[in-house]
Amino acid sequence: MSAGFLFVAVFLACVVEAVEALTIVLAVGLTRGWRAPAYGTGVALVLLAAVVAALGPALKLIPLHTIQLVVGGLLLVFGLQWLRKAMLRSSGIKAKHDEEAIYQKQVEQASGSARTAAFDSYAFRIAFMGVLLEGLEVAFIVLTFGTTQGDIPLAAIAAAAAIVVVVAVGVAVRVPLARVPENTLKYAVGLLLTTFGTFWGAEGAGAKWPASDASILVLLAILWVVSLGVVYLLKRGQQAPVETATAKSLAPEVSQS
Repeated sequence: MSAGFLFVAVFLACVVEAVEALTIVLAVGLTRGWRAPAYGTGVALVLLAAVVAALGPALKLIPLHTIQLVVGGLLLVFGLQWLRKAMLRSSGIKAKHDEEAIYQKQVEQASGSARTAAFDSYAFRIAFMGVLLEGLEVAFIVLTFGTTQGDIPLAAIAAAAAIVVVVAVGVAVRVPLARVPENTLKYAVGLLLTTFGTFWGAEGAGAKWPASDASILVLLAILWVVSLGVVYLLKRGQQAPVETATAKSLAPEVSQS
């Protein structure tokens, strides 16, 4: 895989996680003040750094084919889950992910929780858990993509760039990132994770791709076309009952005329 593909894949995936973490921190910080959420975020980042430092060297001791097989299988599972949800949202079967609604929910929960101490432990916990949960996913993405391709520093740079971009936008606008096309982004990330999972899993199992890394583009194109076809069929399936019901309701009128 080229360095460009690695950077884009890690960047996009980490942008999604950063948006979700920032939404939680913004909601708590704007509602209850920034001191406790800032501490919670800081503690979570320190813990994440320790996890990355501990797991990074350990992953290098595992044979590459084993890593490719395990990581490929995991990414395929995660990618298919993301892609499934994205297709359901695109077809209208599942409601789209609404950052504004999530933000309002966090605000309501934060406002309803009493602050009985000088230090706002509730805001600390919410920020800590939100950043830790999304941060662990970022660490997983960086370690797996970086280790598999032998370039953890580049994966870390891509993740850092994604976090800096999202945080900079969040600080500038001071509102939830509802205008970011997260559902489209998740669709793209789902396609990328599924593609890389298939590619790495097959290589880990001993398969040889005809065009080496160039096969990634072919796999991505095939998955994209297939997913668009599935979305089209799902939309048609949604429209069919409505059209049938409309036809039945008009049938008596036609017969009477």
